[in-house]
Amino acid sequence: MLFNSFAFALFLPFIFLIHWYCCKKKIQQNSILLLASYFFYACWDWRFLFLLIFSTLLDYSSGLKIASTQQLRQKKLWLVLSVVINLGFLGVFKYYNFFIQEFAQGLAHIGVQFSPVTLEVIIPVGISFYTFHGLSYVFDVYNNTIKPEKNIVDYGLFVSFFPLLVAGPIERATHLLPQFKAERNFDYSNAVNGLRQILWGLFKKIVIADQCAQYVNIIFENTASHSGSTLLVGAFLFAIQIYCDFSGYSDIAIGTAKLFGITLLKNFSFPYFSRNMAEFWRRWHISLSSWFKDYMYIPLGGSRKNLSITIRNVCIIFLVCGFWHGANWTFIFWGFLNALLVIPSVIHNTNRNYLNIVASVKILPSLKETFQILVTFFLTILCWIFFRAENLTQAIEIVVSIFSTSIFTWPSLFPKLLMLLIVFLMFIEWMGRERNYALEKMFIKKSIIVRRLFYYSIVIVILFFVTNEQQEFIYFQF
Repeated sequence: MLFNSFAFALFLPFIFLIHWYCCKKKIQQNSILLLASYFFYACWDWRFLFLLIFSTLLDYSSGLKIASTQQLRQKKLWLVLSVVINLGFLGVFKYYNFFIQEFAQGLAHIGVQFSPVTLEVIIPVGISFYTFHGLSYVFDVYNNTIKPEKNIVDYGLFVSFFPLLVAGPIERATHLLPQFKAERNFDYSNAVNGLRQILWGLFKKIVIADQCAQYVNIIFENTASHSGSTLLVGAFLFAIQIYCDFSGYSDIAIGTAKLFGITLLKNFSFPYFSRNMAEFWRRWHISLSSWFKDYMYIPLGGSRKNLSITIRNVCIIFLVCGFWHGANWTFIFWGFLNALLVIPSVIHNTNRNYLNIVASVKILPSLKETFQILVTFFLTILCWIFFRAENLTQAIEIVVSIFSTSIFTWPSLFPKLLMLLIVFLMFIEWMGRERNYALEKMFIKKSIIVRRLFYYSIVIVILFFVTNEQQEFIYFQF
């Protein structure tokens, strides 16, 4: 069930009405949300629902066992058991074919013929996300950051809450579980705020991301026949596509959660207005970046030791981040490139320079900030080429072509209307960059007529671009 589908447009208000008008107690509300979440997930493939339930029960039991024993060895045993089984499922479904095929190719180079048995299975939707939800909980219980949850309904809802189930944000038990355990009362202003965020998420997904996808697919499916300028347009459109697709999903997820009185972690903070790559990664997929920082980077030593150890840790985190996205060398190299771009700021100790919002309380950035934003955005575009390409060879050919003389020709594909819509998107995002999302306070001080005209205009534009075939969100494959 897609957020941008007619089915979800019926599902959401139905669950909303039952949650608030038929369920007065917390246990009833949580039970309804858990059942709704399982139904939501079963709509993708009911067989994988059992995998989700098993993962939930595994981490729930592991948390109780870790907390109940006083022996450190026993605690580690249950922690390792949970980690190994969780990552084992993730490895089988997502990485087995990649490793076995790479192993066979390695043997072929030394003259050994090996015909591997590959798995003809699809990757369960959201497995990387709900696996990381469970692992963070087990780690937090082990580190005494949180007490183990004894209510199986509350814990099950923490893992499988339907707005974040298939593509995040990657939540923490310390943040989400207390909200499920507290009594919730309907808040009209919070619900309106959620609807506003859903609206902006749908605009980014349907109007921008899905339209960009059409041109990106055309260009990347036959890169050899396009000039450097056209390939640059394709790379630019993909950068916009993946941002609007993923941040659009996050906006819909966060806005949907607000309808039920739940606050989810912020996942994007206007990353394309960053002034260097370190700032970009503080603003892009924040929940994943912070997960790696807390559960990998800091345990590895973080930046507390010497510079070489810090650089090593940065490389490890980005390589793992790339591999988390998929079993393909393009993702790994994409992670490596981002590490190379972040390392200079680590060496010069400038990686924490830009913690504030760019051009705060100003209408326009300075010339220096404008230059920094444009350079950082161009570097991210080059990195996204490796993320989108079918293989490393294609990605390198695209980059070489972009830096060739054909870059000075007029692109054969240049969607003018889409470019105008992207300019509108960036204008709204820039004006709302100091908020949690672009429309949060947009026209809030204007008359209600102005606000409604603006919102209705966005609704009309969304409806104009709606098609019978809904496009899946990019991050569903991860």
